This record gives sequence, structure tokens and C-alpha cells, in this order.
Amino acid sequence: MPTAPPAPSGPLVAVLAYDGLCTFEFGIAYEVFGLPRPEMGPDWYRYRVAAIEPGPLRAAGGLTVHVDDGLEILEEADLVVVPGWRGIDAAVPAHLVAALQRAQRRGARILTLCSGIVVPAAAGLLAGRRATTHWRYVPHVAARFPDILLDPDVLYVDAGDVLTAAGSAAGIDLCLHVVRGDFGPDAANGVARRLVVPPHREGGQAQFILAPVPREREGARLGPLIHWMRERLDRDQPVRLLAQRAGMSLRTFQRRFEAATGLPPGEWLLQERLRHARDLLERDMRATLDDVAAASGFGTLATMRHHFRARLGTSPGAYRERFALQPPQKKTAPHEAAPFRKGVDAFSGR
Repeated sequence: MPTAPPAPSGPLVAVLAYDGLCTFEFGIAYEVFGLPRPEMGPDWYRYRVAAIEPGPLRAAGGLTVHVDDGLEILEEADLVVVPGWRGIDAAVPAHLVAALQRAQRRGARILTLCSGIVVPAAAGLLAGRRATTHWRYVPHVAARFPDILLDPDVLYVDAGDVLTAAGSAAGIDLCLHVVRGDFGPDAANGVARRLVVPPHREGGQAQFILAPVPREREGARLGPLIHWMRERLDRDQPVRLLAQRAGMSLRTFQRRFEAATGLPPGEWLLQERLRHARDLLERDMRATLDDVAAASGFGTLATMRHHFRARLGTSPGAYRERFALQPPQKKTAPHEAAPFRKGVDAFSGR
């Protein structure tokens, strides 16, 4: 009979459970760190759940959770995950604060998802340090913990021993970042592929804060225009032409477009073109790099390569080599390679 693969022996991940548990964030932590992955070998993460209080525990969605272990697991955990918190203004129990402080002192990393930032904040682990949370919670966290250097735009912040993610889905980005730093890009790409998500997302929360089509009067003009812009990424789109199509003065258009999307028109177009180019590189292996540059509106491969280097820290060829769903047979030249810098969610350009 075939023998079962050996149990993982790698870093121990302890995920907190509590009354009022945020089930989506809890599920993210399990999917990335707890799901059995024998293809990753014996050094993959070990996974435990630590209840911060006696059960049974209620969870969002009408679920009841029974947990075998308590906070004693934090005494040996390498990574402690706080999957959201039961309320942005809810108190953090003193015994949980003390357990997190002990874990951090002995070298454990603390990772928070969405509103979970308040837990290490209450423990004093973020005083004077950069962090992020969901844009909705920024005013509340800033008022409650004014000593935190909040960055409301980024998807996550890696401060070394404390890592914070913005909204719920940004927790996937942060967890993949941890995998990438611990086990390398191939492992992170494999996890991302099973999750059916991109291995890396560019941009910050600003693109999500306001609806792409505002509800004010100008929304009736900007909505069709934004759709028109997306359908013509391969063509030149001067700002004066866009303002004319929107029926606005140049200054009014620039102000209202940025209010609606969080970005100036030129920057929005650049990010859309990069997104489209990355999608083509990942999915259309028949297209040459010149074809991708033209279809994305960069015009020339040199221009596309410049923006890939500036924004992604890699070349289009190296990006395709790493992220294509069906990698090309011909390997990228050595000088095109972009090795990952451990602990930094970016490519290392040369």
C-alpha cells in the first residue's frame, strides 16, 4: 500500500480564533498555510489554530467553531496570524496582548489581516512603525492608536516582525508575499495558481476606495468614457481629447477623473496598459513581445520594457518566463532574469 507523505516539519503557523471570528480572513490563512501541499515537500508550514478564549466560538456566517488548542501554541509559533478582529473598536484581552508580546520578543512574526491590526496595536507592537489596514478603518485606527504610521494606500506592509494587510482580499497578497520570502517565487506561484489569483498585484487601495464611475452628475459622462478608454488601450489617448469627449474643461476633467478613480488620467492609463500587457504575457503565448507592446498601447518594446523595469523591476521577457500559464520553451537570457529579493514584494531589476 502507498504510504502517506510525511507530516510537514517547517515553520509553525498559529492562527487565532475568537468569539466573533472573521471567517473569510480565517479561510485565507488556512488556504495558504494550512491546506495540505505534499508537492511542497516536508519543510512546508505546520498549521495550528489557537483559541483566545473558551469555546464553542461563534463565527461570522452563523458557524460555531470548536478549537483544540489555546494560546499556549504561541509559545512555539514562528508566525502568528490575526484573521481580522471582532470589531474595530473592540477591546483586546490582556492575556492575548501578553501572549503576542512574548511571541514577538522570542522572534515570532505577527501577521494581521484587515481589522486585525488593532490586536498588535493594542500590544504596542506597532508604535512608531509603518502599517496599513482597510481604508474604511483608517480613521478609527488613527484615532485609537495615533502613534502608528498608517499608510492607507498600500495593499500590505512588511515591517519585518509585524506584517499588516489592508482589505480582506489583500490578505491573500500578504500571505503569498510571506510564502515568497520563506520558500521562493516558485512556491508562491504554485499557491497562487491553486487559488486562481495573480501571484502579485500592482497598485494600492486608492483604486478601490471610490467607485470607478462616481454617482455624481459627471458619472454619466465618465462612465462611458472609462469604458471607451479600456477598449482602446492600444491607441493614443491625449488628456485633451479625453476631456473633450467628457464635455469638460481640461482642469475640471483632470480633477474629477482623479476623484473618481484615485489616479490622474495618465497614471490610470499606464496602470491599465501594464495590467493588459501582463495579462497577455501570462495567457497568450502566441503573441510576440512586440505584439504585446503594440496591443497594450506602449507602441514599442523599448517603451514597454522601460515601464516594466520602472514599475515591476523586471523585463517583459522575464515576467513571461516566470508567470506564463504555459512557460515558453526558449529560456530567457541570463541578463533578463529577475531573482526575487527575500522579504521584499518586488522583482530585483538589474
